[in-house]
Amino acid sequence: MRIMISADMEGATGVTWTDDVIPGSPQWQRFRKLFTGDVNATLAGVFDAGATDVLVNEAHSSQRNLLLEDLDERARMLTGRHKPLSMMQGVDSGVDGVVFLGYHAGAGFDGVLSHTYLENQITGVWLDDVPASEGRLNAAMAAEYGVPVLLVSGDDKTCEDARDYAPDAELVPVKECVSRYAAICLPPARTAALLAEAAAESMKRAGRSTPDPGPHRIEVEFDASHLAQAAAVIPTVEQIGVRRVGFDAPSMTEAMKAFKVVTAIAAGAVQGIYG
Repeated sequence: MRIMISADMEGATGVTWTDDVIPGSPQWQRFRKLFTGDVNATLAGVFDAGATDVLVNEAHSSQRNLLLEDLDERARMLTGRHKPLSMMQGVDSGVDGVVFLGYHAGAGFDGVLSHTYLENQITGVWLDDVPASEGRLNAAMAAEYGVPVLLVSGDDKTCEDARDYAPDAELVPVKECVSRYAAICLPPARTAALLAEAAAESMKRAGRSTPDPGPHRIEVEFDASHLAQAAAVIPTVEQIGVRRVGFDAPSMTEAMKAFKVVTAIAAGAVQGIYG
């Protein structure tokens, strides 16, 4: 069985605020170790339950956060930018299941460090008229390749979201959201045990199913009008509101490639503290 782990950092054990996940800070150095510990616990679970090959896609920010020297030696790690399928690079390589590790709630929702791709310029994303987190977007891409979502970890808000888009997945809340920058956290020894157990249990669902291709529509709402105006210069992207754009794509893969362009253009249009 071949498994892929899409590993984000905001939903990792103990993470609660900006400095925990921004490369270069002392706090980031500390939480790189906890992040790697979460990945290793998950790897132990899937390998113990029969996985023969596991690809860890490092999916947070610079995508150079996990400590390769501390990683379970049975795994392979995809690290660095840029990747055509971003957080889901590798899902098209014949894997039998995907784990969403260290995920977080979407923009516009309550949750520790909640956002969707851009940290604070996006106020909402909709996939086929349904509010969408990164987890929902990535689950739709996995479905396009017939790959089941086996496990989702993050705070309790992340797991509540996943119950809707991946109802059969194992859920591991490693912390309880108090606010965007505060949480009740479990120590690493406890989250490691929870992740390993859930990862092993999730392997019972591993195995590709019939791919679910098809067209999709994504809409994005920003916190300022000029960001929507900037994104709307992209061919196929239409400004449908003062702060909102939308576009259609023939597949989820193409939709996510377009979404990456939209977020990149919007990020480039941000001007200092005024956004």
